[in-house]
Amino acid sequence: MPRVKRGTVRRAGRKKLAKLTKGYFLNKSKLYRFMKEASDRAGRFAYRDRRRRKRDFRRIWIVRIGAAARLNGMTYSQFMHGLKKLDVQLDRKVLAEMAVRDAAAFAQLAAKVKGTLQPAS
Repeated sequence: MPRVKRGTVRRAGRKKLAKLTKGYFLNKSKLYRFMKEASDRAGRFAYRDRRRRKRDFRRIWIVRIGAAARLNGMTYSQFMHGLKKLDVQLDRKVLAEMAVRDAAAFAQLAAKVKGTLQPAS
């Protein structure tokens, strides 16, 4: 089998890894083995947390909508049920933004929702 000299290929791979781990603490940005481990670990966290971020934002939106709904005299579940009955096509992101930035509009929406809900008897 012929001898393979990997000079430029090896250097290019190492440079790419060094760029990824630039600014990491101590050996994680200097030595090849530790750079590799650090970048693999960082990649795993990045992959996991890209999915996690979606969950976290949804939870925040639900908390904000629930707080605004309580200010208007109903629970989160009652509010969402009323929106479904009214066939309002606003998602949680928009509702949460409305609750934070435009409380008056949210209060109007909540009043409409309250009108559709039947009192429990």
